[in-house]
Amino acid sequence: MLLILQMTREIILTQDGSHTIAIPQLKATYHSTFGAVQESRHVFIKSGLTPLLETYQHIHILEVGFGSGLNALLSMSEIENTGRSIIYSAIEPFPLTMEEADALNYCRQLQKPEWQIYFQQLHSCEWEKYELITPSFTLYKTMCPLQKYSQQHTQQLVFFDAFAPAAQPELWAREVFEKLYRLLDHNGILVTYCSKGEVRRTMQAAGFIVEKLPGPPGKREMVRAKKI
Repeated sequence: MLLILQMTREIILTQDGSHTIAIPQLKATYHSTFGAVQESRHVFIKSGLTPLLETYQHIHILEVGFGSGLNALLSMSEIENTGRSIIYSAIEPFPLTMEEADALNYCRQLQKPEWQIYFQQLHSCEWEKYELITPSFTLYKTMCPLQKYSQQHTQQLVFFDAFAPAAQPELWAREVFEKLYRLLDHNGILVTYCSKGEVRRTMQAAGFIVEKLPGPPGKREMVRAKKI
């Protein structure tokens, strides 16, 4: 953990004009360099949240890897004027500084400059406490590692947005997916950008029904896993 805390973070531009954050020492980025916003929309919103909005009025989401806050921002945008609400729990042991968050251009890219105040709240609000960001979006952030995370309510949706297995192999282990399986409601789903065969087999061993879906630009496939 100390090693990751000491690593350098750099804000870089991706191919769709939106920012991501790179960690050169890990050879990793928070989002796809082919397009941060388009990847998050495709994997987490289109393939995860949007289908559930047809079934649920109120949705509990757990994000593993809050990172830049982009997935939370897009989720908040997705339910705008729909009458739906979200309680969004996010795990992030290595949060951005406010200076880093303020430098990200997501609200401008989404053509919602007025949402910058909400984006700032996503990063500046208290940890380990439920915070109302908008009337329909409540955020709970924790620095607790996923392995020690516990929650009173179950989730309908998990955004699994950890660094790739090569960078954080411990987060792609069977016991991790078994824990996430227990945290999900019946018919709950988990979505992730990673579709490696070893990852799919690990999810299946944890109990998930796993399907491959077309990936975002620059990636052939992604994964959606369901708890039956």
